[in-house]
Amino acid sequence: MKKLLLLSFLLVYVGVENVKAQLFGGHLKSSASAYSPETVHCFPQNRTAVVEVTSPTTGKIWMDRNLGAERIPASSTDDLGFGDLYQWGRGADGHQCRLSGTRGGATGLNQPGHDDFLVIQTSSVSDDWRNPQNNALWQGIGGVNNPCPQGFRIPTKNEFINENINTGVAAYSSFLKLPYAGYRDQLGVVSLVAEGTVYGFIWTSTVSGGTSTNDAEAFAYYPARAYENPYARARGYSVRCIKQ
Repeated sequence: MKKLLLLSFLLVYVGVENVKAQLFGGHLKSSASAYSPETVHCFPQNRTAVVEVTSPTTGKIWMDRNLGAERIPASSTDDLGFGDLYQWGRGADGHQCRLSGTRGGATGLNQPGHDDFLVIQTSSVSDDWRNPQNNALWQGIGGVNNPCPQGFRIPTKNEFINENINTGVAAYSSFLKLPYAGYRDQLGVVSLVAEGTVYGFIWTSTVSGGTSTNDAEAFAYYPARAYENPYARARGYSVRCIKQ
C-alpha cells in the first residue's frame, strides 16, 4: 500500500513539473547526476534536486534551479528558491551558505580548508579571495573547484547572452525562473537590494579582460534590465549550472 501511495505521489509530481515546463517553454527531466562527496549542503535534508530543463532558445540543458535552492522559486522573491552565494571560483565547501561565518584575508590555496566566507577589504588590489589569482578554478566540467553536480558546469558569459534575457521580469518568466536572490558583498554582508531595487546576480565562468582583468563576469538583473558585467571575485553570487 505504501509503495502504491509513493508511486502515485511521484506520478503527480512529475505531471506537475511537466506542466510547468510546458508553461515556461522548456522541457524538464530528472537526472541521476550526483554531487561530489566533498560537497557541503547548507540544508542536507533539502539538498538541491538535479532536474534538467531545456532552453527553447538555444537547446542548451540547464539545471532548473540555483545551487542550494530547495525548490523552483514560486515567485521572483521566494527565498526557498534563492539558493547559495558563492565567491567566484570557490568550491561547495560551506562558505556559500548565507549564514556561514567570515574570515579576513585572502589565501594562496585553491581550497582554503574551511567553510568561512573570506572577507576582502575594498582597498584590496585584486578584490579576490585567492592571491595570486587563478583563472582556471571554474573552467569547464573539469574545473578545479566546479561546484556543480556530475555532468554540469558553470556557464560562460556568452551562454547567458545567447538566452536573450533582457530584463529581470523576463529572467523570472523565462524557463530558468531566475529569482531576485540578492548577493553577498566582499565584506560578507548579505543583501537582497542593490541601488535601491531587488537584484539577482549569477556568476559565469568567464574572467574579465581589459581594465577589469581582476574581475569575473556575472549575469545581473533587476526588474527593468538584465546585463552581463564584471564584478569582484570576492563577492558572493548565485550559481546556475549548465550541462556539458
